[in-house]
Amino acid sequence: MGNRKNREKHKSMKMEKSRNQRIEKSIKKEESHQGRELKLLLLGTGDSGKSTFVKQMQILYKNGFSDKDLSLYLHVIRLNTKNHMKVLLKASHDMKLELDEKSQEIKKKFLTRLRKDPVQWNKEIIKQIKQLWEDPKIKEAFEQKHLFQIPSSAGVFLDKIDEIAKDDYKPTDTDILNCRIPTTGVKELNFEVNNFHWKLVDVGGQRSERRKWIHHFDDVDILIFVIALDGYAQKLFEDHTVNRMIECFSVFEQTVNNQYFKSKDLVLLLNKIDLFKRNLKIVPLNKAFPDYEGENKYKPASKYFSKKFTKIVKKKKRKVTHHFTCGVNTEMIKVVFQDIKGTIIKKYVKDVI
Repeated sequence: MGNRKNREKHKSMKMEKSRNQRIEKSIKKEESHQGRELKLLLLGTGDSGKSTFVKQMQILYKNGFSDKDLSLYLHVIRLNTKNHMKVLLKASHDMKLELDEKSQEIKKKFLTRLRKDPVQWNKEIIKQIKQLWEDPKIKEAFEQKHLFQIPSSAGVFLDKIDEIAKDDYKPTDTDILNCRIPTTGVKELNFEVNNFHWKLVDVGGQRSERRKWIHHFDDVDILIFVIALDGYAQKLFEDHTVNRMIECFSVFEQTVNNQYFKSKDLVLLLNKIDLFKRNLKIVPLNKAFPDYEGENKYKPASKYFSKKFTKIVKKKKRKVTHHFTCGVNTEMIKVVFQDIKGTIIKKYVKDVI
């Protein structure tokens, strides 16, 4: 009986010692990687939502935006709002949607003012934008925005024209997330999470910007490719004859199967699910993609695209994860990034618990 107890005690001590050794080894390993820089390369075609993801990281891990940032976005939001109305006026004309007589007169004055001074922002311009936005034909044109080039968030700012016109207006985080500034060149965001230095690199997605991508392929820990699901019903800004999703498939294939990335983990952000759901009600998926045979509903339609993109990845053993996202939803993006950083950190720190 005593020998049995001694054996059990010895076994227990041995197990405890082994466990302590594993914990000590894990701590040393974690300490050795503390301060390490992890590089995330953010790629995707134009208007996919890459820059919105960067802004979300700024909100979540960099304490938001500085006064200088707010001043810049204030100017951009007002400038964009004027330009959005200009685009809507052209679209309504192209669609042969006749504005009422009063709106026609306001349209002439508005466009004349912009020609004389494109950057002006005054009470008269604000009043004209507001009156034009109230015209049913302008709203009708906006409902068909997939047929021309205008950010989906244009309606957000046109709806709140009175607020952004105030002298003391300061853009909220939501306003900044909805504000569109095309990325040109390379933007980097550096921040710290879990004792790691993170470098998020955002490279412009327009065709003219893609030749710069290769210069940032070195030392990438994970590739994040952002896909705008609503693009299935839209044309490229650079070429109105090319479907955005078709272009995205092509760029994705060239990028993820590049020799630099063959061994890298890949994260797909199937983005703009809110706009995708909306577009499905207007443009059936099988109209743009005749090989789609499922129901014209969000679940099967989104699954169709996730499968098509995953199938493009040639190296089958490579880890590929995907997330369906709404880029302006901060809580959703927070959960997504927790998953991304967990995937990377596991490579350097062994969890013994």
